[in-house]
Amino acid sequence: MKYQGIFLLFFITISIQAQKISSEEEEMLNFLKEKEQEQINFLEKTVNINSGTLNLAGVREVGMVYKEELDDLGFETRWISMPDSLNRAGHLFAELNGGNEKTILLIGHLDSVFEEDHEFQSFSRSGKSAAGPAANDMKGGNAVIIFALKALQAAGELEGKNIIVAFTGDEEKPGHPLSVSRYDLIEAAKKADIALGFETASGMNYATIARRGSSGWNLKVNGKQAHSSGIFSENTGAGAIFEAARILNSFYSYIRGDELLSFNPGVILGGTNVDYNPSKSMGTAFGKTNVVASELEVYGGLRFISEEQKEETRNKMREIVKNNLPHTSAAISFTDSYPAMEPTKGNIKLLEVLDEISQDLGYGKVEAYDPGRRGAADISFIAEYVDGLDGLGVMGSGAHSPSETINLETFIPLTERAALLIHRLSSN
Repeated sequence: MKYQGIFLLFFITISIQAQKISSEEEEMLNFLKEKEQEQINFLEKTVNINSGTLNLAGVREVGMVYKEELDDLGFETRWISMPDSLNRAGHLFAELNGGNEKTILLIGHLDSVFEEDHEFQSFSRSGKSAAGPAANDMKGGNAVIIFALKALQAAGELEGKNIIVAFTGDEEKPGHPLSVSRYDLIEAAKKADIALGFETASGMNYATIARRGSSGWNLKVNGKQAHSSGIFSENTGAGAIFEAARILNSFYSYIRGDELLSFNPGVILGGTNVDYNPSKSMGTAFGKTNVVASELEVYGGLRFISEEQKEETRNKMREIVKNNLPHTSAAISFTDSYPAMEPTKGNIKLLEVLDEISQDLGYGKVEAYDPGRRGAADISFIAEYVDGLDGLGVMGSGAHSPSETINLETFIPLTERAALLIHRLSSN
């Protein structure tokens, strides 16, 4: 499958094709238009609570804001604490069991990349745009979830639905082991028929049916330490740095090129002694120009669109690593992070429903966004269990930076779209 990744800017019309919108849906749309300022104020309230992943109290505090709203909507809410060893605040889950309709899982996250000591801490508005930490990623998306559910309730359409809301507390930096930090999300997915993720939207006219997975890799190389005058000799060999250069060049020459596959050596340290601290992403190396390097380490990342592609690539990397130059040895190891969200037929059908809703609202067609241009997200952990659609959150720019903004002009239209999507999917 080929993906289109060209960003198209559309002027958004507020006209509604009434003949395609039910009377219940009209009530939802009217409610959201009336509550526009209330929704912006709600976003401001949550943005002004620092919830950097490692600010455990802040993550819980913003979670309690959402808990109060979900309690008022009739959800059974629970705070799920994590073991102290994970150093993570936990998650907020909420469930509405209304009948025999399909179960919809809505996914957001409470944490941001901006910790307590970051200079970027508050919400500010300028016309049709607002800036603030996590305004875009993803407290804006969380507000879309809350107000879409409020709209359903206002139209009398929330009662009778089966909905699970999952707000994880560590999406930006998941706690390890993942088997613990993502256990509850996976269990919720096993109960659901459909999963909808509200990470940042890639525009009014795109949604995400596939995300690449991510994996880490570590290459360790050893050579024979000796005087540099003897390099390449029968007794000394090539040294650790030349062996690492051979391996990395072979990766580039023989593995690069598969669609949606990428691998990046992000850090390299070599010499006669190296020391790297992965938790701090910092290290040191000692060496001299007249000494053949005896140690080298490389830390890198791997992105893939399927588990099959991941395993094939790892095997190719292993084969290259073991074909060593004289008097050198090398070993490569891998760590899993996010699995891939593959573009399944079920995901494509969900996109078709969203596309129909968008056109009914007069907002234009919705197409699949290029997965090569999206990072990993929580929905990837559950992609093997349930069909899903992501990128249903807000539009903006500068996510994860001090210039992060949300486009307020599209805030309500995207919430309208989400409300109708939840309604139609749970009713079919």
